[in-house]
Amino acid sequence: MAEQNKKGQNEAGGQQDLNQLLKVRREKLADLQNAGKDPFVITKYDVTHHTTDAAAEYEKLEAELLAGREPVDVSGLPEEEARPKRKADYEERRAIMDAKPIEVSIAGRIMSKRIMGKASFSNIQDKTGNIQLYVSRDGIGEEPYAEFKKYDVGDIIGVEGYVFRTMTGEISVHVHKVTLLTKSLQILPEKYHGLTNTDLRYRQRYTDLIMNPEVKDTFIKRSKIISTIRKYLDGQGFMEVETPMLVANAGGAAARPFETHFNALDEDLKLRISLELYLKRLIVGGLERVYEIGRVFRNEGLDTRHNPEFTLMELYQAYTDYNGMMDLTENMFRYVAQEVLGTTTIKYGEHVMELGKSFERITMVDAVKKYAGVDWNEIKTLEDARKIADEKHVEYEDRHQKGDILNLFFEEYVEEHLIQPTFVMDHPIEISPLTKKKPENPEYVERFELFMNGWEMCNAYSELNDPIDQRERFAAQEAAFAAGDEEANHTDEDFLNALEIGMPPTGGIGYGIDRLCMLLTDSAAIRDVLLFPTLKSIQ
Repeated sequence: MAEQNKKGQNEAGGQQDLNQLLKVRREKLADLQNAGKDPFVITKYDVTHHTTDAAAEYEKLEAELLAGREPVDVSGLPEEEARPKRKADYEERRAIMDAKPIEVSIAGRIMSKRIMGKASFSNIQDKTGNIQLYVSRDGIGEEPYAEFKKYDVGDIIGVEGYVFRTMTGEISVHVHKVTLLTKSLQILPEKYHGLTNTDLRYRQRYTDLIMNPEVKDTFIKRSKIISTIRKYLDGQGFMEVETPMLVANAGGAAARPFETHFNALDEDLKLRISLELYLKRLIVGGLERVYEIGRVFRNEGLDTRHNPEFTLMELYQAYTDYNGMMDLTENMFRYVAQEVLGTTTIKYGEHVMELGKSFERITMVDAVKKYAGVDWNEIKTLEDARKIADEKHVEYEDRHQKGDILNLFFEEYVEEHLIQPTFVMDHPIEISPLTKKKPENPEYVERFELFMNGWEMCNAYSELNDPIDQRERFAAQEAAFAAGDEEANHTDEDFLNALEIGMPPTGGIGYGIDRLCMLLTDSAAIRDVLLFPTLKSIQ
């Protein structure tokens, strides 16, 4: 009981200390405002350099001005003799550099401060990195220096000065003017421990980005991944388009939609679960090569690889099939990895994946035979499929057909083995309602999924363009929905009308951008590559 009381007293004391620190910050702001120095009235600040740009420019100039000049060799000398020689060498080098000073104006957030009487060292951080500041009373003036000493970690400042290298070798800015741009009224997490509470990191991503440089790097890479995909597809003659997010019929994938109500029309609508059906309408319209990168919404659970809203890229190309889509996918994944990472070798956890080699291609039937030891060519009826599933302890539902059970075998026995890039082709028709049948075997369709690291990375078809067949597939989906499959598609009459107008032979692909970002940034969970993932509200 005594220990519990002591813990409670410590927590209460800590909260009191925090409240006092927050109170002091607000008092500092009030003092500034009363003195006519309110930082929040400042509307702009002219920045000439970012931190890493300033350091890089200095290093380039240093290499030019000090070319051929090696640092003094004091090896073997006693420290009392070495010290003055190092100092003299530093001062000579410094004098050469100061003769051509690099003047900079940098803005950033104070991440640390060390007050040392008449001079102080500080560190500020901007979007590119951080740099040390040397701020002295003689350098900026007595009154401004007194004000600077009152600034807090977290405050945003602008500094003007010139770049130099300290005697310890750190590139820094010798400041001659400081401007307080924003007063931080909250306390940043303690520097060396950072922001480690995972839930808090996701809820306060802004703090996470400030405190954890690797998080910022992840999202910089995410942005580059998306821009690189656009660059690749634009170079292949694709046109980026936008299609509706609010739809009457959410089709194109097996998923439960979110539902909403549009007051102006007094109609119930759904958030899209896919981009497919509208993009195919554009192929009918003659655009031939289209793609869209956008959010889709699926009313499903949360786990390390699923978020109810996520970013999908879908593309459709007329006059090709799923073989053409395999070639495009392989080339695009290789290109994106090279552009973003500088290599086609991807390291994720304990696995190393090589995108520089040709991707393996295997049918779903052959994959199940290879890893489960079951030859589906010998499974002739639904009863045969149920019997082998019972023997192998693969769970299925009454509504599942033979092809559904084949897919269950694939998920149970195969997926985890597909570490290297692998195209799994020719899926059963039961799980592919929008895909063209294989002419030689109509129980299967011209569809593939790309697997890496045991994950499905994309889904692609030779698109079904027969409107009569498509209506029959929709009818089968409606029957599955009536039997309890809440993820089944519903008949889309306008889409069927578009197919009756006529859609050319077409290949299509859907890529989950978030999962690709996870792979290329070695991120353990999808929430680590979403700036603001879905979280349960705090009550």
